[in-house]
Amino acid sequence: MNIQATADLTSGVGERDMANAIRALAMDAVQKAKSGHPGMPMGMADVATVLFNRFIKLDPSKSDWPDRDRFVLSAGHGSMLQYAIHHLLGYEDMPIEQLQQFRQLGSHTAGHPEYGHTLGVETTTGPLGQGLATAVGMAIGERMMASRFGTRLVDHFTYVIAGDGCLQEGISHEAIDLAGHLKLSRLIVLWDDNHISIDGPTSLSTSMNQQARFKAAGWDVQSVDGHDMSAVGEAIEKARKSRKPSLIACRTLIGKGAPNMQGSEKTHGAPLGDDEIAATRANIGWAHEPFVVPDDIAAAWRAIAARGKESRMAWEERLAASARQKSFLATISGEVPARVKRDLAAFRKTHVEQATKVASRKASEMALGVINAATNLTVGGSADLTHSNLTITKGLDPITPANFKGRYIHYGIREHGMAAAMNGIALHGGFVPYGGTFLVFSDYARGAMRLSALMGQRVIYVMTHDSIGLGEDGPTHQPVEHLAMLRATPNINLFRPADIIETAEAWELALETADRPTVLVLSRQGLPMLRSAHSKDNRSARGAYVLHEPEGRRDVTILSTGSEVEIAKAAADRLLAEKNISAAVVSMPCWELFEAQDEAYRRDVLGTAPRIAIEAAARLGWDRWIGEDGAFVGMTSFGASAPAGDLFKHFGITADAVVEEAVRLAGGGRA
Repeated sequence: MNIQATADLTSGVGERDMANAIRALAMDAVQKAKSGHPGMPMGMADVATVLFNRFIKLDPSKSDWPDRDRFVLSAGHGSMLQYAIHHLLGYEDMPIEQLQQFRQLGSHTAGHPEYGHTLGVETTTGPLGQGLATAVGMAIGERMMASRFGTRLVDHFTYVIAGDGCLQEGISHEAIDLAGHLKLSRLIVLWDDNHISIDGPTSLSTSMNQQARFKAAGWDVQSVDGHDMSAVGEAIEKARKSRKPSLIACRTLIGKGAPNMQGSEKTHGAPLGDDEIAATRANIGWAHEPFVVPDDIAAAWRAIAARGKESRMAWEERLAASARQKSFLATISGEVPARVKRDLAAFRKTHVEQATKVASRKASEMALGVINAATNLTVGGSADLTHSNLTITKGLDPITPANFKGRYIHYGIREHGMAAAMNGIALHGGFVPYGGTFLVFSDYARGAMRLSALMGQRVIYVMTHDSIGLGEDGPTHQPVEHLAMLRATPNINLFRPADIIETAEAWELALETADRPTVLVLSRQGLPMLRSAHSKDNRSARGAYVLHEPEGRRDVTILSTGSEVEIAKAAADRLLAEKNISAAVVSMPCWELFEAQDEAYRRDVLGTAPRIAIEAAARLGWDRWIGEDGAFVGMTSFGASAPAGDLFKHFGITADAVVEEAVRLAGGGRA
C-alpha cells in the first residue's frame, strides 16, 4: 500500500527541511559529546526522511506493536540518525536532553544503537554487517508469521540502512545469498553508497561491483542519487512491489551540507568543529540554535507518528475481530506451552528406566522430537550439517521460497549468517530458533553469538562434535579452547550434558530461559546412562550436582562435564576398590547456573576435599572450581587424527590419569 507523504501537507514544510533537522541534531550532538560520527547521518538524512515520511509504518507510543515495519541501522556508528529521528517522532525515551547526553553514561543514546536500551531499536548494531544479516532473519520471521496468520495480521517490511563497510564484511555475502535464495521480498536495503571509509576512499581497498554482486544473489537492484528525494521515493515504491529482496544504491555525499568537509573521510568519525558547524548552518539555511527544531518542522515529523498510530489501531481492530486472535497472541508471546515440560519429564523417566546409551547429539534429536511435537514455536536449522547435528525431527518441513509454513531452515555453509539470522528471527517474535553446527565452527559464528548474549535473545545453538571424541577428522575439527571462550562470554548458558537425561534437562532449561542464548555442547560418541533413578526435579537447573556421593567422608572430589563424567565415575569406582580412596563425582553441565546458586549449595557440592577436574578441553576457567591446589586432566595442545579411543589414551584423558592424581592429592590413600 502506498502511504501518502505527511510533509508538504502541513504548514508548507518540505522534506528537505525535515532532513536538515536530522543533520542539525546529529552534528550538534556529536559536537557536544566531543565524539561520534556525523558524516553518515548527514549523508543519509535525505534518504531516511523519504523512507519515514512516505513509507514506514510504526507507532512510537507502542514501539513493540507486532505488525510495525522493522528499521535496522546496520551502519550503527551513524546512531545519531536514528536518535534524531526518534526524538522528532516523539519516542518517550528520546527528549532533547537525551540527544544532549549522546554517548554519556546512563543515557539512552549510546554510541551504537542497543536493543533493549532504547525504544524502537530493533537490534544492536555496530559490528558492521551484523544489522544487515540480522534483518534477513527478521524478514524470514515476517514471511513465516504471514504464512501462518495471513496478511491481515502480518503485513510489514524490513528496511535496512547499510554502509560500504557493512557490504565489505564477509557476513554480508552469507546474508544476501540466503535472502536472495529465499526471495525475501519484504526486505529492502538502502545502501549509503558514499565511496568513503575511515582510511579514505573505498578504492583504497575494494573494486567490488556491489550491484552486480546483489544481482547475482537474486536481488532486485536500483541505483539513485541519494539526495534526489523524488528518485529515492520512486525506488522505494518500486522495491515494495518486487518479488525479490531489494537493494537501492543511494549515491550520497558523506557529511552532506558541511561546505568544506562533505565528501571527505574527515566527517566520518569526529565532530565537525564549531567553525564548520556554523558554516553548515548557513549552507543549509538552518538559522536555529543548537538542539532547537522549529515547531512546524517538529509537527511534520510528529504527523508521521500520528499516521502510524492510526495504522496500529486499525490493526488492533482486525486482530480483535480475527478468529486467530488467541493463537496469534500466544505465538507472539513466546511462552512455551506447559505440555513441553510434562512430555520431557515423561521422556526422562522412560530413558532412565531403559538405561538408554546414545551420543548426546542423538539424545538431543530424541528430545527435540518430543519438543517439536509439543509446540510450534521452535524453528530448527543447521549450517549444512543436518544429519550430523541431528537437528531435524519428524514433521519439520523445510522452508522454501514458495513455502514458509515449514519449521526447518537449511542455512547452507554459513555459520555466521545462520547465527545472525536466528537473532533476527528471535527479535522478530513468534519463534524460538535453534541451529546446529560443529562446536569448532563457533569461531565462524562468534560475532553473532556475542550479540545474542548482548541482546539477551533466546537463541539455541546446537554445537555437536564437542572434543577429540569426534576422532578421525583431526585437530581442525576438534575444539579445545572453545568451551573457555564461550564460558567467558557474559549472559550465555553453556550446557555440556553427560547423558540423555542431562541433555533433555538442558533443552528444557534452554526453552524456559527467555533472557539469554543457550549453547548445547554435544558429543559424537555414545554416552552411558549415569543417573540411577528418575528425579522429578531438573537436576541440571542448579548447574552442578553430586552424581555419586561415597559413604562416609570424601577423600577427593572429581568434577567433570559431558563425556568425561563417565571417566570420572569409572575412576571413582577404581579408587575405592583399588586404593580405598573415597571419591565423590560431581557433574557440572552448566557453570553459569552453578555460579548463580547460593554459597551454601556450592559448598555442599564442591566439598572440602581436594578436587580434580576432567574435561577434554583447555584448563582455562577450571581453577575457579578446583582451587589453587587442584588437579586438571584435559587438553594442553591441539588434537590429532585417530579413532576417539586412541586419542583419549594418547592425550592422557583416562581413568588411570584421574586415579594417579587422586592418589597424589589424597596422600596415597587409606590403609
